[in-house]
Amino acid sequence: MTHDASAPVYGSAIAKVEPFGVDHIPDNERHGKPSSQFFIWFAAGLNFPVILLGFSAARFGLGFPAAVTAIVLGAGLGSLLMAVMSRMGVRLGVPQQIQARGPLGFFGNFVPVAYINVFAGIGWASVTVILGGKAFAGLTHLPFWLCAALLTLVEVVVAVFGYNMINFLQKALTYVLTPLFALITVVAVVRGGSVFHADPHAQGYIGSTGGLVTFGGWFLSFLVAWAPFASDYSRYLPDTPEAVTRTAWYTGLGNFVTICWLGILGVVVGAGATSSDSITALHQLAGPFAVPALLAVGLSALAQNFLNVYGGAISVQTLKVPVTRAQAVTGICVLAYALSLWGESGTEAKFKVFLNLTAYFIAPFVTVLLLDYYLGGRSDPSRIPELYDRSRVLDWGLVAWAGGVAASVPFWQSDFYTGPFSVAHPGAGDLSMFVAAGAGAVLYLLTYRLEPLWVKGTGGARLPAGAPDRSEAVVRQDH
Repeated sequence: MTHDASAPVYGSAIAKVEPFGVDHIPDNERHGKPSSQFFIWFAAGLNFPVILLGFSAARFGLGFPAAVTAIVLGAGLGSLLMAVMSRMGVRLGVPQQIQARGPLGFFGNFVPVAYINVFAGIGWASVTVILGGKAFAGLTHLPFWLCAALLTLVEVVVAVFGYNMINFLQKALTYVLTPLFALITVVAVVRGGSVFHADPHAQGYIGSTGGLVTFGGWFLSFLVAWAPFASDYSRYLPDTPEAVTRTAWYTGLGNFVTICWLGILGVVVGAGATSSDSITALHQLAGPFAVPALLAVGLSALAQNFLNVYGGAISVQTLKVPVTRAQAVTGICVLAYALSLWGESGTEAKFKVFLNLTAYFIAPFVTVLLLDYYLGGRSDPSRIPELYDRSRVLDWGLVAWAGGVAASVPFWQSDFYTGPFSVAHPGAGDLSMFVAAGAGAVLYLLTYRLEPLWVKGTGGARLPAGAPDRSEAVVRQDH
């Protein structure tokens, strides 16, 4: 019997371990519908931390209209970013982290990916395990460490199976979580909802403009943190003009609806919240409906961490660490679990610090990727072999990224570190992300036409489009 070389090895099988790691997805493996991206991101956005972010509107002294405006603007910008990054995956068929090898170079890409995707992936997974573990502990009265361990085990299994199983479960979780969070919304608004006016005497008041910028920036940051993973979940879709366009719309809509919904809910009920602890606050909001509310938070932790762990494992492989995806998934989950045991208390304060720090580093990273895609010619699929070419050691995109991060440091506004500009001008709000993105953009525009910083064996000459692939061998993971 002869084997049909055009037949897919993986296809749309749900209960089959994904055989691809950071490889380019060939045409015969492209499958699925753009609508899958709506379920991926809608389910990921249904989580209690977004509601907690909304609580802070009253602390900043923002009035209800200003708070809603800030959320809509932050969610709108972030959703637009996610939409564009997701369509890049359809076009190129490679993970977002691999795309970054284009402007940064094969090895120049290691530093930002190591921090942004591996470190941040572990950190986000840990925060989510804490919230989910606390929710299931409150639901079952089992110890936190056991609930967190069981949650982590589920994440390991699903992330090892990979892309198709994640898509299937995110769709299922969308149908399960939507009515649960709708219940939380109704009960919370009835029990403690209020529409309030601006309060210049509020504890965290930094001016109407500064409060709006900082508050809206948190919701933008939440989506910016997802941006380095956007293509990971669209790269299997067929590369057709219709699929590219529809993928962007479904991705943007899935993100925008959930962030606005839960963020505004947090604003409405935040003025009456008396606890910053997530589970205590949830009990206060839900009252007699605390059981379904806790179930919603616990299940939403899975919806988030399937993506955190899978994306983090792809990042480990991008760094050329000699492990399979299954080994990378296991390592990330073990580290996240250990961190969750350490960070069980004071989760919300750690969450906001982590949210800020990741956004400061990610903003110039995604800016460089976007400019390289649209101005640097990276949208041309014939240049995909360059992304796997080890001779492209270092390129100017690394300078643009590092320069963007460095330029933002004086503007940082965090419990971890507050820069001199923010100390002197607190009323301006947290401008760090915008400064980082702007500086990164300027540096990229000044350098992207220059010869690469370091290319082995070519005398520094830029590789032409469609250069021969001197990449690492394609490794079929988990076999």
